[in-house]
Amino acid sequence: MESTTRGLPRSSNSPRQQLSEDVASYVRELIVSGRVRPGDFLRTEPIAEAVGVSNTPVREGLLLLSGEGFVELVPRRGFMVSAFSRQDVRDIFWAQATLAGELAARAAKSISTTQLDHLADVTARHAAAVESGKDPALVVQLGHEFHRTINLAADSRRLAMLLRSIVRQLPDRFYNDIEGHGTEALQEHPAILEALRKRRGKAASTLMRDHIMAGADELVAMLENQGLWSDEDRKSTA
Repeated sequence: MESTTRGLPRSSNSPRQQLSEDVASYVRELIVSGRVRPGDFLRTEPIAEAVGVSNTPVREGLLLLSGEGFVELVPRRGFMVSAFSRQDVRDIFWAQATLAGELAARAAKSISTTQLDHLADVTARHAAAVESGKDPALVVQLGHEFHRTINLAADSRRLAMLLRSIVRQLPDRFYNDIEGHGTEALQEHPAILEALRKRRGKAASTLMRDHIMAGADELVAMLENQGLWSDEDRKSTA
């Protein structure tokens, strides 16, 4: 069969695009951790030096963040940090929970025996890692693998891509901190697995949504303890 890709334009993906995403990830971390505050203007030179890139990927990365609502482009002044509230955190988790819940419901219909066996193995290893407490990185890795397996089993590639785009709006380390605690997952992961085994889509969806939304309150509390919001901010964003 003759190739249908001959003569197509080059992909827009490039090393520079990855650099701009690296910049966006770095600045998200600064914003969510409170190291830069709402109203602060971001200078490209220090960011370029910190990430190890030129000014062009920095501007492109900041434009990505502008599209996500983390910064605002002010004419003739540059990029200004937007407010980031507790409700913003909950909204991000709500969107994640909604999409992940739908993926779990679809997975209940389409998950294979092989995938169920793998999910059971991951669940058991995750529980053992949590209980031993010796390897937090392994707890995080297995927690991510649990969710990844379900998302793949749903066989809904574009929906999974949308979920990843939302997950990316918070730095990985925050998810890792939540997943690294792991104790709630000792009950929640097996319950989700059981719903999938029994092909109970509605139950799998509800359990997954509740599982993810529990992380929102935990992250809000963690960020408050880190001093992200002042007392006045807490009152206005409650």
